[in-house]
Amino acid sequence: MSRIDRVVVEADGGSRGNPGPAGYGAVVLTEDDEILLERKEFLGVTTNNVAEYRGMLAGLRAAAELGAHRVDVRMDSKLVVEQMNGNWKVRHPGLKPLQSEAATLVRGFSDVTFTWIPRAENLRADALANEAMNEGR
Repeated sequence: MSRIDRVVVEADGGSRGNPGPAGYGAVVLTEDDEILLERKEFLGVTTNNVAEYRGMLAGLRAAAELGAHRVDVRMDSKLVVEQMNGNWKVRHPGLKPLQSEAATLVRGFSDVTFTWIPRAENLRADALANEAMNEGR
């Protein structure tokens, strides 16, 4: 497969209860908003923040599968975006290995940005996360 220069990853995770039944959704898009790949998974019982990280990781792995050079990650999780941008420390022991895995994936691209977006702009990934949670019940 030929490499794609730039993709957009929209990622979300959620749990019903915190912790509670959780899932994530991730969508990889072209800059023209064409869907290239979608990922979703039920995670069992975990926290909302773990689900958010797992969604972001799935999106990064999908972008790598496509051979993308540059990735724009967009999420409605302020915590994940600020931690991945290095603005906030990762203090929770359950998130440290997830952030470390993400940092390793990031090094495989020439450029990665992490941007916070309002939940209303993250509806595709949110819908996939909810489908995963519904399917896992």
